[in-house]
Amino acid sequence: MTEEYKRLLEAQLWNIANTLRGKMNADEFRDYILGFIFYKYLSEKMNHFADAILKQDGIQFRDITPRMENGGAFIEAIREEALEKLGYFLRPEELFSEVARRGMGENEDDVDKFDESKTHFILEDLQKILINVQMSTMGTESEEDYENLFEDMDLNSTKLGKTAEVRNAIIAKVLTHLDKIDFKLSDINEVDVLGDAYEYLIGQFASGAGKKAGEFYTPQQVSTILAKLVTTGKQKLKSVYDPTCGSGSLLLRVAREVQDVGNFYGQEMNRTTYNLARMNMILHGVHYRRFDIKQDDTLEHPQHIDKQFEAIVANPPFSAQWSANPLFTSDDRFSQYGRLAPSSKADFAFVQHMIYHLADNGTMAIVLPHGALFRGGAEQHIRRYLIENKNYLDAVIGLPANIFYGTSIPTCILVFKKCRENPDNILFIDASQHFEKVKTQNVLRKEDIDRIVDTYRNRTEIAKYSVAVAMQNIASNDFNLNIPRYVDTFEAEAEIDIEAIAREIHDLDAKMAQTDQTIAGFCKELGISAPF
Repeated sequence: MTEEYKRLLEAQLWNIANTLRGKMNADEFRDYILGFIFYKYLSEKMNHFADAILKQDGIQFRDITPRMENGGAFIEAIREEALEKLGYFLRPEELFSEVARRGMGENEDDVDKFDESKTHFILEDLQKILINVQMSTMGTESEEDYENLFEDMDLNSTKLGKTAEVRNAIIAKVLTHLDKIDFKLSDINEVDVLGDAYEYLIGQFASGAGKKAGEFYTPQQVSTILAKLVTTGKQKLKSVYDPTCGSGSLLLRVAREVQDVGNFYGQEMNRTTYNLARMNMILHGVHYRRFDIKQDDTLEHPQHIDKQFEAIVANPPFSAQWSANPLFTSDDRFSQYGRLAPSSKADFAFVQHMIYHLADNGTMAIVLPHGALFRGGAEQHIRRYLIENKNYLDAVIGLPANIFYGTSIPTCILVFKKCRENPDNILFIDASQHFEKVKTQNVLRKEDIDRIVDTYRNRTEIAKYSVAVAMQNIASNDFNLNIPRYVDTFEAEAEIDIEAIAREIHDLDAKMAQTDQTIAGFCKELGISAPF
């Protein structure tokens, strides 16, 4: 039933999301619908948690009112427990279902017959509640995790409607539709389904966001490869880190490949995407004490500078600009290399940053544009240092072009380990020709993903696909890592038998001459000139 329910939930949520589609662009209505889903999740989580505490008293959380005897005491006791265990608190009247019910107003229970003129005004109350979620955490351990979490949901924005009444009607309709969906948070068999549906929505928004999608979402197929690579040989991870974490989907994908991840760390520059990443973590059931997501420029202002991580994954913006400030030559992340990545291409600056944070027993995998494999200058110098001086590069994997949203350029994955099991060679895999074309996008199929991962894990050499290249060979190529230099994918043309072709032409000429004679005979009988 889980898979069936998951598909149903995804379809329901996407249909509700489309209620806002005509009002604003994909980026904007994404922030509203994902925010409302998150608010509903917090409410249901709060309600289940409080009901469990109140079970011995024979009452339910939503039934507690200010006029109720001992109501204040119950609320205070639950608030303290909730802030400790959940990290936030909502009062009974602030629950999603209560707000949705008030917003429905005089409408009947049938949402398909929803009359926007019969709604009650809830915008002010709803905006206060979203602020109260944050305010409830003030002075607690979870304060930073909930700070300004709903700041992108401006319910007074004219993008939702020109007047307050129009805005109220559309929001009331969305809440009413959402309220009819059972998230099944109490069903342990469906525990990951809502998180999967949330990921589905993020992916749907990314597919329609064009170039901007790369800022917050890594295609699931690529995330799966990265996650499987860095968890090779491991059942548990103490920590996983993504220095350009976007919506946090890549971090969460790593957790699916092992039994347990101790802590999640990430940094994201874009404020809206940073909010999305924190929501994504909480909604996937990651306790607020187990994730530490920061908002700032990773290269210019790193926030986890004193930590090392067992697994590191990243899909940084391709060939982004950065300051390359000369002061960074004394930064421990870059100082030992003797060169900084060029200001016009930060690809290797991200590599250097990640290497600095990689634990001795760790693995890191980073997606880069293909040009990072062979460009000269400072980048060649850094490649040489990583290979010749440190011997950290474990594998180079070429991916198909046009698999990322917003760009069609070919990309690659570089895998690094500080303690390599195969220090005498680097594995090259050319997976660039193994994909399925779906509409305008190239897609890696399950068999393509499995082949990449299995080849890496077993270091298998496959003709025209993978080869383990000796370090001396790479040095002789001036540390150029362009995959065609090492993986021979040349397909010889079939041999042509010139004699056979000549005989075939001779036979055709004879047949044509015979045909010409036949036509000439017909033309003579008809008393007309032959056409030749």
